[in-house]
Amino acid sequence: MRSSDLISMLTDARRRTLDLISDLTADQMSVPRIDIVNPPVWELGHVAWFQEKWARRHLSGSDSIHPEADAFWDSASVTHDARWELPLPSRDETTRYMQEVLEHVVERLERHEATPEEAYFHWLAAMHEDMHGEALAYTRQTLGYAAPKLTGAVSSVPGSEAAADEDVLVPGGRYYLGAEPGECFVFDNEKWAHPHAMRPFAIARTSVTNGQFAAFVDDRGYHREDLWSAEGWEWRNRSHAPAPVYWIADGSRWLVRHFDQTTPLDPASPVMHVNWYEAEAYCRWAKRRLPTEAEWELAATGMESRRRFPWGAEPPTPVRAHLDGCTTGTIPAAALPEGESVFGCRQMIGNVWEWTATDFLPYPGFVVDPYKEYSEPWFGSDRKVLRGGCWATRARLISNTWRNYFTKDRRDIFAGFRTCAL
Repeated sequence: MRSSDLISMLTDARRRTLDLISDLTADQMSVPRIDIVNPPVWELGHVAWFQEKWARRHLSGSDSIHPEADAFWDSASVTHDARWELPLPSRDETTRYMQEVLEHVVERLERHEATPEEAYFHWLAAMHEDMHGEALAYTRQTLGYAAPKLTGAVSSVPGSEAAADEDVLVPGGRYYLGAEPGECFVFDNEKWAHPHAMRPFAIARTSVTNGQFAAFVDDRGYHREDLWSAEGWEWRNRSHAPAPVYWIADGSRWLVRHFDQTTPLDPASPVMHVNWYEAEAYCRWAKRRLPTEAEWELAATGMESRRRFPWGAEPPTPVRAHLDGCTTGTIPAAALPEGESVFGCRQMIGNVWEWTATDFLPYPGFVVDPYKEYSEPWFGSDRKVLRGGCWATRARLISNTWRNYFTKDRRDIFAGFRTCAL
């Protein structure tokens, strides 16, 4: 990738970050101390610190622009709760630091073409900022702020096809799971493609819709212990959850809060803001199961010629995938037929992240990348793999092999799921 393309990517990532906080008042920036959010002013400083660490200090050996940068923004050493106690710079001071870091990085890129080794660290900074941008969108939803106004967002073309409650058959065989060398950027947990023997399976053509999930809720799904694992039932009792987190009962119908707006639940859109336990309980009720991540990836990529995206090698467009904050919300689960996989699965990229049955573990021969805190500390059975991205995910971030991971209780993320036949 040319230096000019890297500059465009980095400036676009920074523009999106600033879009996500530009309308927030001082009171809104002072968020409560809860486990699933960061103080926004800390998050702003952190993304700039990360870019400076890898795309400036690491590459040039320079000292930090800010004398307290590591003490304030190094997430590996600054605990979550401490982020509310630090004497952080003001919002204006932090955005000036962000701008100064970006200017230094851009100036270096303008002076010479980045080598592939250097380009890796600019990609790393951009991908990291994109992920924190999505997290800022989660924060706005969690706290009931208005939907963000995003520069350059282009609406997807939903189409009018109704959701199809049907499976597609995926044949078994020998399949290579994981990313292959040659991509501009790949995270360490995707490396590398390795053989995987697969049995035939049937997977839903679309993700589970609000309408389908409402049938589970209305059948007292949250009150039937037999539908939940012991761990899931413990979570349900501890949380007192009667339904998905933002659903509101209104007589015989359901409403849902999306950012600061409450509207009737759209039965055709994918269910969102459900955690792994809720997905697991729905599957038991529906006599279905969650796909493994290998099944999910095979259904997305195809068996014969592995595709970067379900539709092929071409990059995402609004008619193929609902990404980039196009409409700050979901579209119908059966929309965008041009984005189908070779097997006929729809919207495996975009709209909502999809939980899988698989624990987040390393692939065979795993070797940690320079950013060692990204994957290795989080491997284990307490986190499950999610695939596919969501409406707020940046298109440059996602592909068929990209692995997201969260603890099983997280409901703030823009996540749903699709199911497989037993």
